Amino acid sequence: MSHYDTLIINGRIVDGSGNPWFYGDLAIRGDRIAALVGPGAIDRSDARQVIDAAGMVVCPGFIDIQSHSILPLMVDGRSLSKITQGVTTEIMGEGWTPAPVRGRNTDPLAHAIFPYPLDAWKENVRTWTRFRHWLEAMVEAGVSPNVGSFLGGGTLRTIAKGMEMGKASADELALMRAVMAEAMEDGAFGVAYALIYPPDAYADTDEIVEICKVVAAYQGVYITHIRSEAEQLVEAMQEAVEIGRRANVAVEVYHLKAAGKANWPLIEPAIAVIERARAEGVDVTADMYPYAAAGTGLTAVIPPWAQAEDKLFDNLRDPTMRARIKHEMLHPSGDWEAMGSRDPESVMPIGFQKPENKQYIGKRLTEIAAMRGQDWIDATFDLLLSEQDRIGTIYFSMSEENVRRQLTLPWIKISTDAGGHDPAWSEQYGPVHPRSYGTYPRVLGKYVREEKVLTLEDAIRKMTWSVASRLRIPDRGLLAPGFFADVVLFDPETIADRATFEDSHQLSVGVRDVWINGVRVLADGVHTGARPGRIVDGPGRRRSGSPAPTIG
Repeated sequence: MSHYDTLIINGRIVDGSGNPWFYGDLAIRGDRIAALVGPGAIDRSDARQVIDAAGMVVCPGFIDIQSHSILPLMVDGRSLSKITQGVTTEIMGEGWTPAPVRGRNTDPLAHAIFPYPLDAWKENVRTWTRFRHWLEAMVEAGVSPNVGSFLGGGTLRTIAKGMEMGKASADELALMRAVMAEAMEDGAFGVAYALIYPPDAYADTDEIVEICKVVAAYQGVYITHIRSEAEQLVEAMQEAVEIGRRANVAVEVYHLKAAGKANWPLIEPAIAVIERARAEGVDVTADMYPYAAAGTGLTAVIPPWAQAEDKLFDNLRDPTMRARIKHEMLHPSGDWEAMGSRDPESVMPIGFQKPENKQYIGKRLTEIAAMRGQDWIDATFDLLLSEQDRIGTIYFSMSEENVRRQLTLPWIKISTDAGGHDPAWSEQYGPVHPRSYGTYPRVLGKYVREEKVLTLEDAIRKMTWSVASRLRIPDRGLLAPGFFADVVLFDPETIADRATFEDSHQLSVGVRDVWINGVRVLADGVHTGARPGRIVDGPGRRRSGSPAPTIG
């Protein structure tokens, strides 16, 4: 009888800790790593299956701390574009989660951050009244990657205040704190705010601090798309640090960047804010994707107040409100992130669905405006009204030099800020940001092998154990006996991204094999169809008999 299910031999082991690679053999039994030993220490006859990893790197599966696979996983649990990158765990929740649905949050798809029209996905969404129910539904339906999530900060605020602006009342705040505590006990990793988007943008610092005190009581994380990544980058970073200090909560900054050419020099002062805070004992770190362009909705160019109470399209149809919004876009007040206002040439809408608008896919906003005989703001308004959707958009706003600089930071992690896709069904909806397909191979191919910006071991640490330890996941992210067998084999000489901004639906190359919970999900570069993914819980998930924490 074989002692092991799988024995991987002859590979270069990069264990995720950041330590130098070494040759070794890795054995899997059931869903765990059973042994990690020197070459030849385990007899090959002692395993049901032997995998020769000669010339390959063997490493832990990558943990994507900023995944937008909520909706894709509901229709295609394979997550092909992520699995072929080596992603084995997807952590979701930026700004929005489809649960819990209660209070004033009656539409689970309201304010979803997703590049495709939401009508196509409605039949797959249920009214989950608890956060846990949604996670369980995904796993019950069958998913290839492991899944976990933060509670979306916008969802939390919607439960209490809907899309109203203004300070939360004592009762509204109490409701949000209670829902936050319940979500932590349901397995949330913390709370995730996207502070440039309504309704998250309507939450002030004091409100977020009070929510984060609950998160801290459960040893969770405050993860944030900060209020500005442009002119107010430093001030926005200071707010994140202030929240961490006042709530005594760990802080993670989503997709660190300085957006807009005039703001590129602000990356060093922003880094200095983090470095200084860490020196003073505030636990703040960040993550990033390896591209010099961002992706979000075209609605991001419009001030948040114009979107209050879900009246954006009504406001764009009203001549008086339209003129007021236009004036604000031309002369931003400074209290919101005016994406594209300084440089509309850098804005490339790609998410058009109406046949008459598809001619504009891949063109810059200024070019589209010229084609329509309008200025760029009126073109934006009319296109949004035409599509009745946020319109997925690429913003070419960052510096390649800053990307390289950030990759070297010891406290940075790698994330996709994207969902998992399959060209077979995804192409019909139009282009996406190439990070959906290429994030991790791009780092390993371009920035490790070709440009030597960082070492192989450090890159993998930033994709694995650095994320697991940040999220307090005790048994993933390392190759070590007793850890779950989330294992990736890739060719360091060929791994590369293929997706581009012009042709985004292209799978990466170089990842040969992937195991998740001991089950082979990718074999010789081909998805096996296996869906062994499980819920990965945050630290607040209480075990039977554990007392509830004291929440200050």
